[in-house]
Amino acid sequence: MKTAPILHTERLILRSFMFEDAVDVQCLTSDPDVASTTDVMEQPCEDETAEEWIQWCHREFEKGTIANFAITLRTSGTLIGMVGLVFRNHLPYNDASLGYWIGKPYWNSGYATEAAKAMVAYGFREHDIDLIYADYSKRNPASGRVMQKIGMHYAYDLSEDDMIRYRILKSEFAEK
Repeated sequence: MKTAPILHTERLILRSFMFEDAVDVQCLTSDPDVASTTDVMEQPCEDETAEEWIQWCHREFEKGTIANFAITLRTSGTLIGMVGLVFRNHLPYNDASLGYWIGKPYWNSGYATEAAKAMVAYGFREHDIDLIYADYSKRNPASGRVMQKIGMHYAYDLSEDDMIRYRILKSEFAEK
């Protein structure tokens, strides 16, 4: 089975999901506040659903359509969230959509920003894409702040569900 590379940041390790992560995925995504900010999987998330989602992540990575990484703390290996890219490499598109979620106990610590920046760097470095975009709900302004902190800028409002799109071009991204 092809797995994602391991990415290191100052405080995090981003890696492929493992089946052992299913219980933590279920626990973190079952929190109503986390579930309301993501469409990761059906809620409430059961252990079997999390395992199926992890299998799906591996299949999609092998096909080159999605790269979902587990966000873990560098010091303890604790799973705290997910960050990923969904690739569109068909005409007229050559881009990817960025998505992420962090378990509520780990909110307001800068982990989403750190992981998202590493994922954007990975996307531009390892995949032949020109642009990365991300959407957030107006009821979740913290997600929009993450996008701003990693250098994305406002693109436009989406008409459905009070969503706002941000984006960044490869030429605009400065990997620090």
